[in-house]
Amino acid sequence: MLNITGFFLFLIMSIFRKYRSIILYSAALALLLVLLRWMEWQFVLVNNSFEIYAGIIAIIFTLLGIWVAMKVSKPKTILVEKEVLVKSGPEFRINEKAANELGLSKREFEILELTAKGLSNQQIADQLFLSLNTIKTHLSNLFLKLDVQRRTQALEKARRIGLIP
Repeated sequence: MLNITGFFLFLIMSIFRKYRSIILYSAALALLLVLLRWMEWQFVLVNNSFEIYAGIIAIIFTLLGIWVAMKVSKPKTILVEKEVLVKSGPEFRINEKAANELGLSKREFEILELTAKGLSNQQIADQLFLSLNTIKTHLSNLFLKLDVQRRTQALEKARRIGLIP
């Protein structure tokens, strides 16, 4: 091992002796370039120090503002309570003429009836022996056909157009 290390040391020394002037000029040039870059950087920092500090402060306050906004502001939930009259019993009848004009299916009739009686989606699913997702799908189709977004709106519109009493 000592013999190999000595060989490499001898090889490097012989290369250095042969190309000594080139290596010294290259090292001096590299040192000069590093010194010039350092002086240029110092010149930029000295001449533009105010702009650099102002930019750093602006970035810090922007990030701080974003962080505070995310921590402080939360979406506000508005709860609207609306009274819905629910009719139940044997007098419930669906106006089939109005339903046919809207293109409602018999299953959507049943779901509309049970919704009008005040049952939840899970209760409707249990009563009709269907899955909860199927009930939600039928309700979405019903909402699309009635052009509404909520159960209460669907019941109001169904009463208004004479679909249900």
